[in-house]
Amino acid sequence: MRLNGKLAVITGGTRGVGAGIARAFIEAGAEVVTCARHPPEVPLKGAEFAPLDVRDPDAVHRFFAELPRVDVLVNNAGGTPYRPLTGTGTGAGTGAGTEDATATATATDARRHARVIELNLTAPLTVSLAAHAHLRRARGAIVMIGSVSGSRPSPGSAAYGAAKAGLEHLARTMAVEWAPEIRVNTLVLGMVRTELSHLHYGDDHGIAAVARTVPLGRLADPSDVGDAAVFLASEAAAYITGASLLVHGGGEHPAFLDAATANREQTTAGTHKEKTADTDEDKTADADKEKGDPR
Repeated sequence: MRLNGKLAVITGGTRGVGAGIARAFIEAGAEVVTCARHPPEVPLKGAEFAPLDVRDPDAVHRFFAELPRVDVLVNNAGGTPYRPLTGTGTGAGTGAGTEDATATATATDARRHARVIELNLTAPLTVSLAAHAHLRRARGAIVMIGSVSGSRPSPGSAAYGAAKAGLEHLARTMAVEWAPEIRVNTLVLGMVRTELSHLHYGDDHGIAAVARTVPLGRLADPSDVGDAAVFLASEAAAYITGASLLVHGGGEHPAFLDAATANREQTTAGTHKEKTADTDEDKTADADKEKGDPR
């Protein structure tokens, strides 16, 4: 799949998943512009960098106004720290002072969760609206970077999961409203191994343990995401819009299967029967061969 002659804008394209997407687009022949609040520690060969905070609508509109064209937009900027919903500063106690402290902590938490939603849902909307005129002229494509957190409970990242659920809905609605000029799809990511994986999964042993919960036996590499994004941006996906493509290695092995005991003996017995049947078949086959059976 080639993207020669296409200009792709990738938000948050300086590290991790975003850098993997940028590299894939460069390899596919696209002209790539990455944007983030801070420049990459190691410049990405073949990509132009522009400083941009996607949460600043005025800056976003200025950024796109200065571009000659946009053929592909990848809304990748996002993320969240581990942040449970309950207040972080709400210790036990009574009295007016305690109530004031609790109210302050609650308000602070609410603002922090709101900023997570702003980055992961409002910002992609802002960026897409600012790029709309370019994309419409180019009959281009938008790729949203979603997450499995948008479709399953996400303890510690509830606001992030809610935002990613909203992002998928936003993409499907855009796909209808902006057709046929602009295609809009979502990549729904599972766990991806990046330079920040240790913050979520721990050391190498922790990462390996987490990888074993994935049917394919490993975490995704940013290049896996990049390849999928190139596909959705290419002519190979010309009739695909409003779709959500899962990039999660088969998901996560259901924990209840490991915890359940109801069928454990039956499974063991079934395995024993299969082995016995195989042995009997082997004996029969050997006997037939001794008799000169032509099979």
